Amino acid sequence: MENISRRSLLSVGLGAGIVAAMPGAAVAVSTADDTGLKTDPFMLGIASGEPWADGFVLWTRLALNPLAEDGLGGMPNRSIPVAWEVAEDEGMRKVVARGIEQARIETGHSIHVELKGLKSGREYFYRFRAGRYVTAVGRTMTSPARHETPAALAMAFASCSQFEHGYFTAYRHLTEDHPDLVLHLGDYIYEYKKDSYVIGGGNPRDHEGPETTTLAGYRQRHAQYKSDADLQAAHAVAPWLVVWDDHEVDNNWADEVPENQDPNQLNDTTENFRKRRAAAFQAYYENMPLRASSVPAGFDMKIYRTLQWGQLANFHMMDTRQYRDDQAAGDGWKKNVAERLDENRSITGAEQERWLLDGFKNSTQRWDILGQQVFFTERDRAQDPAIDDVSMDGWDGYAASRRRITQGWVDANVRNAVVLTGDVHRNWAADVKIDYKDPASPVVGSELVCTSITSTGNGSGATVDPVMAWNPHLKFYNDNRGYVNTRITKDTMQADFRVLDYVTTPGAPVSTKVSYEILDGVPGLQAKA
Repeated sequence: MENISRRSLLSVGLGAGIVAAMPGAAVAVSTADDTGLKTDPFMLGIASGEPWADGFVLWTRLALNPLAEDGLGGMPNRSIPVAWEVAEDEGMRKVVARGIEQARIETGHSIHVELKGLKSGREYFYRFRAGRYVTAVGRTMTSPARHETPAALAMAFASCSQFEHGYFTAYRHLTEDHPDLVLHLGDYIYEYKKDSYVIGGGNPRDHEGPETTTLAGYRQRHAQYKSDADLQAAHAVAPWLVVWDDHEVDNNWADEVPENQDPNQLNDTTENFRKRRAAAFQAYYENMPLRASSVPAGFDMKIYRTLQWGQLANFHMMDTRQYRDDQAAGDGWKKNVAERLDENRSITGAEQERWLLDGFKNSTQRWDILGQQVFFTERDRAQDPAIDDVSMDGWDGYAASRRRITQGWVDANVRNAVVLTGDVHRNWAADVKIDYKDPASPVVGSELVCTSITSTGNGSGATVDPVMAWNPHLKFYNDNRGYVNTRITKDTMQADFRVLDYVTTPGAPVSTKVSYEILDGVPGLQAKA
């Protein structure tokens, strides 16, 4: 049985019931001994996610041929029994839970196991078996008990991994940094057909299949991404919390409105887009370590939820796509769009907004962290104060919605509010204010924006954007690829912007471009020497 240690993690079903862990459990696994499979079905790796105080989700998906056009990974048209086990040691000698799940064709031969009854705030290890084939050993965590305040949490976050635009070396370095929790903030896959989104010099890798619009297409695309060894290693090193952005479905989609509304083009009607959404959501669930509470219901799927890390932090994972009003003025960057200021416009929808505001009111944690998708603070490209030139796709296009959320955490006396963001393929760091036009408006929080894993290619390495001169709340900018590491304690949250000089060829080294601290009870960013 292959065993990969924590420091060498470099090679590595829908509707499943909740399983109670029992010390010394010895559930029979003989039914998983003879699957009839002639080659290794674990080509897509393993993962864990959704850590809570006594458990987590374990995930895998079987595929013999990940790039099969029908999206079914070359698997036989039958269920396959898959054994799993969880241990307190990476040698898998102190097993505390084991069992069998059926990988069913109806759900892309995916497995989701929800564990309960484990010890809080500790490390666990897990693996899967089908016949004679055994996975590498993965590492995961339970969160601390609600009343506990751990000394520290190492959390990394990332977004935007376009397969065609480069190699996933950043995921490899993230793995080597040994986080205890990983947040992925969207654009985990991209929907485009081969060579329709091209970087300078040409894409170094190709997408398989046409633009993803069907369940088979989304399954195939997820499988292509999941086949990447660097991404597999990052999944195996720690539990993940995931949310989508747009490219898991369609570029810049908004609720039931697709990007392309030309009746002569793809997905021109609401009915067609609902079918596309349903297919995308089904494939997303099948390929992510999500709880059964996120099982799709047709073209709806609930992914907003809060994870508590003891008394240290709340992670409010948000959905800024499924419930938003359509982008104003036809989307894109636009000047002086009055509609964006409409008090009734929302990027979250009313129900999610109430959930988040209630979460602020009920919080007793040191840190309230919003894991979300699009740029939160104002980013005005017009130097003339009589003109505003902002993105209709970010929170600037939903100004009243942003003000309600920001005012909500202020009114609730949230101790430390931090917004984490992806989407824009650049690193940014900013102070959050309620009124960006008023220089006297106080700083009430912070935003950390991670660059892409690969999207838009190598980057220029630039550290200045001209808009910073007249947007003084924007404190940092950088055009490299990479991710962000954080270390959260009761006194500070340190953010290290980890960057690579290139991604269009493998093997780039990683370095820390800049570090910031957020001090407990002191809103805003402090540069760290």
